[in-house]
Amino acid sequence: MIDVHSKKIRSKNMAAIRNKNTKPELLIRRLLHSLGLRFRLYNKSLPGTPDITLAKYKAVIFVNGCFWHGHEMNGVNCHFFTTPKTRTEFWLDKINGNKKRDQQVFSELSKDGWKVLYIWECALKGKRKLEEGRLIDTIEEWLLAHDTSAEIDCRGIKKKAIINFL
Repeated sequence: MIDVHSKKIRSKNMAAIRNKNTKPELLIRRLLHSLGLRFRLYNKSLPGTPDITLAKYKAVIFVNGCFWHGHEMNGVNCHFFTTPKTRTEFWLDKINGNKKRDQQVFSELSKDGWKVLYIWECALKGKRKLEEGRLIDTIEEWLLAHDTSAEIDCRGIKKKAIINFL
């Protein structure tokens, strides 16, 4: 399939995609504030520079884009992740590198005693997104629980000791 945009326009579009202060991140921050929680953004002293650090709970939150981090649910790609039709090998290498780095960061944070929460883009937007009230309750329950890690996607929360990204 041929790209409908020229290389110059495609490059401009891709460069415009932000990695900080995204709409999903802003939504999560607003919800955390509604719970009365205070947090630090982009803590560079921690592995992976988490999007949100809640030091009081020794917890970090990553808000991941389903495409950029290759989100899968039960071995099937998320509805927000499709394999690119052009430069497929390049994109799959990039996404698999992101997944491998995510796993390494998770291991380092867990080893240092941090609770880790991954919130996937599909939980925050689209037809299958979670209701804000349910999302707030889920995040609050996770913070107060003793589980080390969890992920939230359009199906809800999935708690486990180890998250496999690959």
